[in-house]
Amino acid sequence: MTSQTSSPETSARRRLPRWVTSFGPQIIAALVVGLLLGLLAKEMGTVGDDEPNWLTTTLTVIGSSYVSLLKAAVVPLIFTAVVSSIANLREVSNAARLAWQTLLWFAITALIAVVIGILMGVLFQPGANADAEPPADYAGSTGSWMGFLTGLIPANFMGLTASSTAVDPGTVTTALNFNVLQVLVIAIAVGIAALKVGAPAAPFLSLNASALAVIQKVLWWIIRLAPLGTVGLIGRAVATYGWDTIGSLGMFVVAVYVGLALVVFVVYPVLIKAHGLSVKQWFSGAWPAIQLGFVSRSSVGTLPLTQRVTERNMGVPRAYASFAVPLGATTKMDGCASIYPAVAAIFVAQFFGIDLGFTDYLLIALVSVLGSAATAGTTGAVVMLTLTLSTLGLPLAGVGLMLAVDPILDMGRTAVNVAGQTVVPTIVAKRNGLLDAAIYNAKRNGDPFADDSAEVQAPVLVPAGGAGASAGAAPSSSGADASAAAKR
Repeated sequence: MTSQTSSPETSARRRLPRWVTSFGPQIIAALVVGLLLGLLAKEMGTVGDDEPNWLTTTLTVIGSSYVSLLKAAVVPLIFTAVVSSIANLREVSNAARLAWQTLLWFAITALIAVVIGILMGVLFQPGANADAEPPADYAGSTGSWMGFLTGLIPANFMGLTASSTAVDPGTVTTALNFNVLQVLVIAIAVGIAALKVGAPAAPFLSLNASALAVIQKVLWWIIRLAPLGTVGLIGRAVATYGWDTIGSLGMFVVAVYVGLALVVFVVYPVLIKAHGLSVKQWFSGAWPAIQLGFVSRSSVGTLPLTQRVTERNMGVPRAYASFAVPLGATTKMDGCASIYPAVAAIFVAQFFGIDLGFTDYLLIALVSVLGSAATAGTTGAVVMLTLTLSTLGLPLAGVGLMLAVDPILDMGRTAVNVAGQTVVPTIVAKRNGLLDAAIYNAKRNGDPFADDSAEVQAPVLVPAGGAGASAGAAPSSSGADASAAAKR
């Protein structure tokens, strides 16, 4: 009989209930603790000449430190994630037409989603009643269209900028900051250049992929500290602003979910119907993946099921689906990268009493459409929110305010992400005559997948130049072999 030993950490985990070690319950618990500590700090009042008491100061330090950690991870994450996303195009180099159409429809649907997000923020006014003062380090200006255009041109490889502020007649402080849009431009240029160079760039792309994996791990450690950051940020907000903070967050959640529902139940069905496809068949076919995305809160974790329903329920050829769906899982984020940052940016501006102009709304839309690649496989909502707030010049302290309700929002955001990742490949396949109508319209009889018998196999992807297989096309098969291939 073999004896088994376990580490103290493993034994401790076994003794603790699962809800104690799960991330979502930890955030909820942190919200409650932050509320209680914030109320206590507010009751304690101020010290001396309106100086915050020790508890308010402690909560402020905890919250601001967490925001600093998030800011530190954004730049390397954006660079490596965007380069890796562009590198994925190597797999479909002989299917450039499909690749560009896929990216175009990603952009079109993202633009529609961000417009809906802006409308929700303007109509619901989630942060209008907070009446909070901007942080002391807020520069006091929002973005401008000309500033955005000139800011796209990198001054150096790292997009590094410096600013000096006179604290008093004898003291000047200098701060270094990263221009995230310049980092995005640099990453796109490097990624495209790596594709053009070809084989000699393979070691670089491998190194970039390894760096991305390391950065994602570090970012996950930072995200795991979110409960602690939530205690500090929410506690400080309640101590400073009172109950108005909580009411504003509740309205913010409502505004985001209404926007998410409009995209899933109105926009996507309209696009499906406009291409002559059954809305009912799309819903029934995509629902298993949408449902798993809602529960798992991970587009990447749902990827295998998303690709499976896209092929076997939608009738999208495997060779194309194997490119479009994984790319969509990292860059097609209508929930995280379009609706959410749009509503959130407006919420932060309203919360701190900062007026946004028409140019600012244009910037929100442009950043949401162009910046989706920065969400690749990670906590995309936090990255995109930071990117959007940085572009508009809004206080990044607003990121922490929304972390407490993030688990509630993340379920809906991920479901919308996954739904969009099935819609675009279906539309592009239909427009290019590649969609198998027999599979798409097959009766599912309550099963999660359509019939995958030989009579309703997905078509072989044929390059636009003529018949025959290519590096990006699936090999021809029929009969029992095709059925077996579909089940793999």
